[in-house]
Amino acid sequence: MNKICGILILAILIIGCKEDKKQKQLTSNQTKFNQELAKELRRIAEIDQIAAYIPQGEYKKLSQEEWNEFKDSVFTTNQKRIEEIFNEYGFVGYDLVGEKGSQDFWLVVQHSDHNPEFQKKVLEKMKQEVEQGNADSKSYALLVDRVKLNTGKRQIYGTQVDYNFKLAQAYPKKLADSLNVNQRRKSVGLEPIEVYLNRMSEMHFEMNKEGYIKNGINEPKLYEVD
Repeated sequence: MNKICGILILAILIIGCKEDKKQKQLTSNQTKFNQELAKELRRIAEIDQIAAYIPQGEYKKLSQEEWNEFKDSVFTTNQKRIEEIFNEYGFVGYDLVGEKGSQDFWLVVQHSDHNPEFQKKVLEKMKQEVEQGNADSKSYALLVDRVKLNTGKRQIYGTQVDYNFKLAQAYPKKLADSLNVNQRRKSVGLEPIEVYLNRMSEMHFEMNKEGYIKNGINEPKLYEVD
């Protein structure tokens, strides 16, 4: 009996040591939150948003040529830094910089249309993070569409739009299999395309309200929603 007890105790100790070693290994593999990187990404995203929007404040004083030069400079500089971060960390997920930081990282990639090959590389890594719940599936869909169009293909989710200025109405750029687009959108957490296009139409109308009203258009034309 004593011999059996001794064997059991030894087995328990061995299993305990293995579990302890496994737990330490898991802990060491966990990603440490990087506050400084999150702050840097916030600063980068803020200037990116200024360049992506219509000129505001002091930027209204710039000529169209000066504004375009400013935008190109911002997007090129930001993408260069984001690429450095990507080469070090891969796609920056929630675990490293939080949801906001991950979104800031994605935003700059989304606006790196001058370098679609870089967007494609990021997209591959982002897919892995989305599958692990470490990145946003809706943002992934937007980047998928951006890459498709930037490489001469049709978009999948209908997130990229143009505008009919005579109607103040948004419409999707070239789209694959439009009949089933809402099924694909639902699979990644996006609202029906009609709702999305109406929201984009309203936003575009507000951004360009003065010009629309001058042309006799007092409200955007919206799609029917089931």
